[in-house]
This record gives sequence, structure tokens and C-alpha cells, in this order.
Amino acid sequence: MNNRLTNLFAHKKENLLAIYFTAGFPALDQTIEIAKATAEAGADIIEIGMPFSDPVADGETIQQSNQQALDNGMHLELLFSQLANLRKEVEVPVLLMGYLNPVMQFGLEKFCQKAAEVGVDGLILPDLPMQEYEEVYRPVFEQYNLSNVFLMTPQTSEERIRKIDALTNGFIYVMSSASTTGKTGAISTEQEAYFERVAKMNLKNPRLIGFGISDNASFSKACQHANGAIIGSAFIKTLAQSQQLNKDIGTFIKTVKGETVLS
Repeated sequence: MNNRLTNLFAHKKENLLAIYFTAGFPALDQTIEIAKATAEAGADIIEIGMPFSDPVADGETIQQSNQQALDNGMHLELLFSQLANLRKEVEVPVLLMGYLNPVMQFGLEKFCQKAAEVGVDGLILPDLPMQEYEEVYRPVFEQYNLSNVFLMTPQTSEERIRKIDALTNGFIYVMSSASTTGKTGAISTEQEAYFERVAKMNLKNPRLIGFGISDNASFSKACQHANGAIIGSAFIKTLAQSQQLNKDIGTFIKTVKGETVLS
């Protein structure tokens, strides 16, 4: 498979920053504006969240952004119409992240086709069973050149991690803990031991660490143990409080990356 995501990993192996935001939040029509500002500020990968009424893996911040987006009127048809101009504005890899229920209601093949049409490079569907992907949906993802991203936790067995690695063509989402998103704080020695255990498995795919990454300190620490990290809740909070989106997005991303922020 060759798409923007796999091309990125072919030439950049470390300090990769993926940024998640919820489509339709803070305002319904800001999806492309936020994606463009995020890419221009230096994010390597953009994850656009598809709002769902019951985002079980997500903490309070992302749950609230999901609800706000739904209240604003966001839905998949509208999201795809907004993304029609995505590739005129954004060059970096873009993934859609969300839950299986709305995708299945939309129709999985139709969904994959639409995603490919607008220039999406991959999907993160945390509740898509691995066996179901392997036995039923993998050919559809491959037909539309979409990477499928699996998640793993500290409790994931070595056997399952090896299986995930074998089925992956993009990157593996390494959850720093088995809790929900948005729990911040320093990365613990226990978590570091888990990251090291995974690193020693010499997996063929790149690994990005998510859940609890919120600032330069946690981003830098994650990058010591993987190819990069994913930030969601801290970025959503920035969007929620922002008075000047472009400026605030730029400041947030440059600060996370440890770059000098020009006032």
C-alpha cells in the first residue's frame, strides 16, 4: 500500500506529531479551517473525529466536543461534503477516527469509497473487531487504499500485538493506558516499561503513543519510546478556549514541538 501515510513514514521516522480534533467543533463549518491551520503549524498527521453520541474510549473533553458537534448538526454526509476541498488546502496525511455504528449505518463500502474520494488516507475505528476486519473488511480497505489503524493497550498480549503488526499498513496506535482519553500527567515508569517492552518486539510498523500526551514534556518522552505521539484532548481544549484559531493552533503545536513561538 502506498498513500500519504505510508509515504510519510518512509521518509520520517521520529518526532512525528499527530493531532486529533472533532469535526464540527467548536463550530460546524470549521473542519477545513482547523485542518489547514494544524498542518501549516507543523502537525505531521491529522486525525478528524467523526462525532458519535457514545464515544466510549474518550474522556470528558472529547465526549463534550462530540456532543457539541452533534448539536451543531454534524453528520457523515455533511463531513464528506466539507472534506471535498480537503486536498486543495492540506497536504499531510489525514485519517478519520470514530466508532463503527455510524460507519455501518452509512454503509462501510460506501464510507470507504467516500473517504478515498476526498483524499483520506486511513481509518481509526477502535471498536472494529480485528477478526472481522481480517475476514470481511480488509479487501474493502485495500481496494480504496485506506490504512486501518489498530489500537493496543498495556494489557494487549504479545500474540495479539504480533497479529496487529501483521495486519497493519500504516502505524500502530499505542495507548499509554487502558483508561479513557484526556488523563494528563507525567508518563510513569510503569508506562515506560510497557513502551520499552513493545519497542523490543521490533515490529515492522511505526508506533505512535496516544492518551495522556498534552505538552512538550509528555510529547518528548513519548518520542523517546516510539516514532511519535498523538494529542487530542489538550488540542480540543485549546480550540474550545480560542479567540483566534489560526494563532492559537500555531502556538499550541509549536509549543508541543518545542519550537520558538513568535508573538
